[in-house]
Amino acid sequence: MIRRAMELAARADKIGVVLARLGLIIVFLWIGGLKAVRYEADGIIPFVANSPFMNFLISDPGGYKSHKNPEGALVPENRAWHESNGTYRFAYGLGAAIVLFGLMLCCHPWFPAIAALGSFLIFLMSFVTLSFLMTTPECWVPDLGDAQHGFPYLSGAGRLVLKDAIMMGAALVTMSDSAKKYLQRP
Repeated sequence: MIRRAMELAARADKIGVVLARLGLIIVFLWIGGLKAVRYEADGIIPFVANSPFMNFLISDPGGYKSHKNPEGALVPENRAWHESNGTYRFAYGLGAAIVLFGLMLCCHPWFPAIAALGSFLIFLMSFVTLSFLMTTPECWVPDLGDAQHGFPYLSGAGRLVLKDAIMMGAALVTMSDSAKKYLQRP
């Protein structure tokens, strides 16, 4: 019985690759598309402002703390600051890149080399995203009196970032699968 179960499990790899690709496509199209919505752009500002790789892309990286909007809240003064800071312009560009990566994965059946490149770009993007764990204070539970704060206690932002470890692995699996398909072509 265990052997039969293992034989079935051993054949699940092809379904796993399809599900990994589909999951990446859904996540990248959805999250990338949301970058055009201001609440989503407001939410990424702590990551961008604290990143040595990205903070130069906005006007006032140090001013974000006094202009953070809670999800679902509309604070016109904060929205005006984000507009002048370049937050939305940056988010639109990032969203376009993320959607492009998702669309590249959709090319797998017809243009596997493009899909392999898209997967590789997702792999690289995951490294940048994971770097936020080291650069963004909001990734860790703040010291507000509880003994459990700082490392290793992830805040909501930290949990959002940590999921990229899984996306990194999924991107390598889909990259390999697309590269194999490309190499099998006559």
